[in-house]
Amino acid sequence: MLPPRDRLPDVLPTERLTATGRPVPPVREELRRIPNARNVVTTVGVYVQSFGVIAAAVTIGRWWAYVAAFVLMGRAHALYNILGHEAAHRLLFTRKQANDRVGRWLLSYPSFTPFDLYRRSHMAHHKDEMGPEEPDKQLYAGYPIPFDSFRRKLTRDALFVSGSKNLKALGRALLKPSSRRLAGSIFAVQLVILGAFAVTGRWWLYPLLWLAPWMSVWKVLNRLRAIAEHGGMTRSPDRRLTTHHVRQNRLARFWMVPYNTGWHLAHHVDSGIPFRNLPKLHEELVAAGWIVPELEYPNYRALWRALAAG
Repeated sequence: MLPPRDRLPDVLPTERLTATGRPVPPVREELRRIPNARNVVTTVGVYVQSFGVIAAAVTIGRWWAYVAAFVLMGRAHALYNILGHEAAHRLLFTRKQANDRVGRWLLSYPSFTPFDLYRRSHMAHHKDEMGPEEPDKQLYAGYPIPFDSFRRKLTRDALFVSGSKNLKALGRALLKPSSRRLAGSIFAVQLVILGAFAVTGRWWLYPLLWLAPWMSVWKVLNRLRAIAEHGGMTRSPDRRLTTHHVRQNRLARFWMVPYNTGWHLAHHVDSGIPFRNLPKLHEELVAAGWIVPELEYPNYRALWRALAAG
């Protein structure tokens, strides 16, 4: 899975990039700007897309509409989680209080993510990818793996096994004094969502089109995205050896890597760049000759085939 060393051009630093690939201060200042108003619209858009899907299913009232909504709500949880990830990096809004409150209460808790714990573990992930303290290693360690093992992992995700484990862990956290407040906050937000459905006389929409997609479709999407980011890579100060790059297309960006998440190598080169400017940083890295065509997978299917060919 690792690119040969002779395919990793030693071209840095340049006039615009430092030795690690991060932009020099004047360029970084430009790329680091956070568009507050646009991000307000984007955050509202997450709610429009998720509750709009559910409203459309109810309006149509046919079985196939509910099946389509079930699948699309798995994508909706990806939207909540990835914007929550942006907030965890303090890149959603310039005001810390607004950034954290929105990231915590409106994005992470609705999708069962303990925002502050996630922030700490995710910063550890960026500090030393694939290192001994890597908190996400269980998601993508050991690749490539046999196809049968890959299929079993995805089957467990699709059949609620992984989601059930996560939900039970959250329930246990509710019983511990040290984590009760955090777990209680997440469950409180879930009760608000359940209550919103109950007010419409359709409480059953919560387990059917909110909880169940999170426990299944989202878990599949999350695993596929995670291994596409770091599966089969290794610990290294050179981010080209820790993180894959996959050519982006509209279908993948819709289902699995919205908000420019697919430019993940650029994100790991400089995790302080807001998602809207990651393609620009990627272009800088390509222009410098640091990212070359040989490093790019043509699509996610090609990468998953390589990861499941062990």
